[in-house]
Amino acid sequence: MTMEQTTPLGPGSDLSQVFELAQQLRVDAVRASTAAGSGHPTSSMSAADLMAVLMARHLRYDWNAPDDPAGDHLIFSKGHASPLLYAMFKAAGVVSDDELMTSYRRFDRRLQGHPTPVLPWVDVATGSLGQGIAYGVGIALAARELDGQPSRVWVLCGDSEMTEGSVWEALDRAGRHRLGNFVAVIDVNRLGQSGPTELEWDTGTYARRAEAFGCRAIVVDGHDLEAVDDALATAADGRAPTVVVARTVKGRGVAEVADQEGWHGKPLPEDMATRAVAELGGVRDLRVRGPRPAEAAPRAARSDDALVLPRFDVGDEVATRVAFGRTLVALGSRRDIVALDAEVGNSTHAEDFKKTYPERFFQAYIAEQQMIAEAVGMAVRGYRPYATTFAAFLTRAHDFIRMAAVSRIDMALCGTHSGVEIGADGPSQMGLEDLAMMRAVRGSTVLYPSDATSAAALTSAMADLEGISYLRTTRGAYPVLYGDDEEFPVGGSKTLRSGEDDVVTLVGAGVTLHECLAAAEQLAEEGIEARVIDLYSVKPIDSGTLARAARDTGALVVAEDHHPEGGIGEAVLSALAAAGGHPAFTHLAATGLPGSGTTDELLEAAGVSAAHIAAAAHGLVKR
Repeated sequence: MTMEQTTPLGPGSDLSQVFELAQQLRVDAVRASTAAGSGHPTSSMSAADLMAVLMARHLRYDWNAPDDPAGDHLIFSKGHASPLLYAMFKAAGVVSDDELMTSYRRFDRRLQGHPTPVLPWVDVATGSLGQGIAYGVGIALAARELDGQPSRVWVLCGDSEMTEGSVWEALDRAGRHRLGNFVAVIDVNRLGQSGPTELEWDTGTYARRAEAFGCRAIVVDGHDLEAVDDALATAADGRAPTVVVARTVKGRGVAEVADQEGWHGKPLPEDMATRAVAELGGVRDLRVRGPRPAEAAPRAARSDDALVLPRFDVGDEVATRVAFGRTLVALGSRRDIVALDAEVGNSTHAEDFKKTYPERFFQAYIAEQQMIAEAVGMAVRGYRPYATTFAAFLTRAHDFIRMAAVSRIDMALCGTHSGVEIGADGPSQMGLEDLAMMRAVRGSTVLYPSDATSAAALTSAMADLEGISYLRTTRGAYPVLYGDDEEFPVGGSKTLRSGEDDVVTLVGAGVTLHECLAAAEQLAEEGIEARVIDLYSVKPIDSGTLARAARDTGALVVAEDHHPEGGIGEAVLSALAAAGGHPAFTHLAATGLPGSGTTDELLEAAGVSAAHIAAAAHGLVKR
């Protein structure tokens, strides 16, 4: 039996076929997880009716053209229900039954345990709960505000993940922006991983919470196909962001596991699976094509105008965060550049972009996780987002950044006000962990300019880098070191002082580079020649220059305004180890708990001031 649809059916018609599709989705979820020996069949079975109605009658999508800008998006925020999603792909005819049965959760295959964009019908990796709904808001924002496309975004959520704060950050944004193209469907099946969920089947509370954030809520029996069809039709009317609260039964359709604890994340044993398939009516091979996308609206072409970077005079004192903001404005001539802020734009200078390109500036307020999620959503729609906040506060969004890398997202992040250098605000505002965090992200690029010229060049470079790129900037203004003709390739460095008589190398970045230069002057007055390296690219790192310096001078002092764990010092040591170098080495970093004070007082207290660097160099030279 096959089911072919090219236009959406009216409410109540052909629901018998939709029922058969739902049963097929359940059967295939059971079969795939049992064949794999792992998976979440019961979590899939509860949502099968919801997804069958959506797929057959409301999801405007061309399975042969997943990049159609007018097509809808489907996000499984409850990514563990991947057996259901892959069963839907089989029903769409883009995944074969053989692949479903032999590839699910197998090594080096694309049907992974939780969905990732290795599949062309998956926009973002999910499985870290509470994130898919936030991505959906970002995609909906981009489709409506940037593209003007008729795309709708459908997000399947689990009830357990509704305790995540990021869910409510997302619904707050959906409500504030009146995102009528955004629909969240909550699969309220009562049972979580280790027992009942917080609210169990209290659908009224879910609805009231959604409404409190400015969304329309529709409560429905998730197994009543006609009611689900009506709810999704209402949700798709574009009038308001909608949350469909669907009461369901975990393991629906199989009496042995329905609404039973202890079955989360467990495949049915083969004997039970055989009985379950029989109870569900046997194996089917239905094919369904739901409504097709509307015609796409034309999208403005990317500007090919030559980029003109801001210029800075050598010797002038300019903060790198200021240079970042001015460069972001220059990049705005490219229509694919968007900027996001977490209500600190007047400090980070992301607000400069807003003044020139307000239509491509998005304020996430103090919701760093949602800011990153919106950036991911905009990247899905083909834009290059720059998301900015204090370096310390990006750590709050680390899981979203980590998952963005799993999704193979290209985006630029800027963390300002880094290190003890910020001064009197105290330790809560000091980014002292950000380099370690960002270095650990898969495929990331980590950049740390020391002056305005290099900051401008590196900000511009991030617009075309693959993966997650991170720019660390400082609060204070420091002298411009480089002329406009200098180039700053990613993976490079700059040697600012060198000579044949160098006996020690001083390595710094950001504020500590200026301290290294001051320390080199002090050492020179004492007859000690020091080489100074500006390590503006922390990842990838310039291993060749570091190895040469180690061979030439035999001693390295690395100073950084960051905790010693995971920062520049460890990056340098790893590079030298790979190159086979073993110089005398001293690592200066912020080891204590800083407090309030002036920049000079805090650098001195942290042990990364020019005086401390010079003393460390003395010690190495004597040794």
